[in-house]
Amino acid sequence: MSTLRGKNFRILAFDSTESKYKVIGMSTNCSVTYTNNTENANHKDIVGIAQVPTVVSQQCSISVESLDVTDVAAMLTAIKSLTPFTLIWDETSTSDNQTALGAAFARKGEFWLNDCTFQFDNRTNATKSLQFSSNGAIVTMNEAQDVEEISVGSFTKGQFVRLFLGNDNSAAPVKTIASARQLSLHCSISLEDCTTKDTDGNWIVQEPTELAWDISTSALIRGNDTITSSVQAQSLAELETIKEAGNPVKFKIANTSGANNRTAGAVIISGSVIITSLTLNGPLGIAEYTAQLNGYGAYTVGA
Repeated sequence: MSTLRGKNFRILAFDSTESKYKVIGMSTNCSVTYTNNTENANHKDIVGIAQVPTVVSQQCSISVESLDVTDVAAMLTAIKSLTPFTLIWDETSTSDNQTALGAAFARKGEFWLNDCTFQFDNRTNATKSLQFSSNGAIVTMNEAQDVEEISVGSFTKGQFVRLFLGNDNSAAPVKTIASARQLSLHCSISLEDCTTKDTDGNWIVQEPTELAWDISTSALIRGNDTITSSVQAQSLAELETIKEAGNPVKFKIANTSGANNRTAGAVIISGSVIITSLTLNGPLGIAEYTAQLNGYGAYTVGA
């Protein structure tokens, strides 16, 4: 009896521009969940009082936890443009387990990317968490797929990613938010069941209705700084003023370089946000503040 090791199991997404499937990152974990939705089919002629459930619809969800690769822009573009992915899951092999084998249990379907989180923690590899929800039927497949392998050297270190914030919603953001040691970007779309009597089988078909996104960060306040003094070019007093005003301000998340990683390079995402929460934490040692920012309107992938 052969044993299938989990490290050989991968989720792959179809890239229409290159007509190839790509592994969604170097997965630390991925799972596929099938769900049969039931309703009570009891009627007056049923003997006894025991429930008799009937399957009325089916759906499938996929969860992926992985080390990040150079597809952040593609994921952000896809969830914003409300374009479903064609995904397959299969046993893989060869270089970095990225080539689908067309195993007997391989499956394929259309999925909405309905939730994604990008984590850019300081001094660690960036990671991403993705959630997909099926849009229609899942099919069995046995043929191998044309797969493009992702270079191992394409990882992005979180220590080189920073949040930049402006003072208002007109000027481009130029100020980094302190010596951030945690930064995450979360996007989600709401899905609504649009299944009709003509839908193939009993698989649920969904359509997106709303996009929401938010940013969270924690940042160190240097030991020789006070609450109101400059914190890596942006003072806490300014953040308090922005929060109290409740108005949107320009932001960008970008790779950085230079002294203290304060010089913005390639932009990952930009747009406008509203500060919804600001907390100053004063533990024994170096103080820090945490901030929660909610997206205001549509974001732009890149600059």
